[in-house]
Amino acid sequence: MDIHPVTLEPGMKYADVMHVFNTHKISGAPVIGVEGDLLGIVSEKDLFRILYPFYKSYYMHPEQYVDHEERENKAADIREHKVEVFMSNPVYTVHPDVPIMQAGAVMLSKKIHRLPVMDGRKLVGMIDRGAIFRAIMELNYGNVLKEK
Repeated sequence: MDIHPVTLEPGMKYADVMHVFNTHKISGAPVIGVEGDLLGIVSEKDLFRILYPFYKSYYMHPEQYVDHEERENKAADIREHKVEVFMSNPVYTVHPDVPIMQAGAVMLSKKIHRLPVMDGRKLVGMIDRGAIFRAIMELNYGNVLKEK
């Protein structure tokens, strides 16, 4: 678990979030309000999804999406969208005492890559699939890994 996760603020814009992800080499982060409440979570998938139309919109007006120059202009406009527009909510979370296999099961069943770790209403960390995988490998194959 990362006990010092990078967090986002609700007023941040799309371009700011991209900058944070790039600077910190992360692919997702929780959105934390002024009072410290967990408001949502943003992943690269959320950033990518907003660049493209929803299926319904595409099928109702396909002519709007064949003009690639116009699509590029739309992508430029998206830079100003605030995080509230594209963050995922509700957010699945786990308590610090949840067994690692249970946290992994939540991620698998909900098709998500990271989970905020919450103690009550306080964010105490973030866990991602890679951390779970490494922990399981260490627990089950620690001696084997150290020998190689």
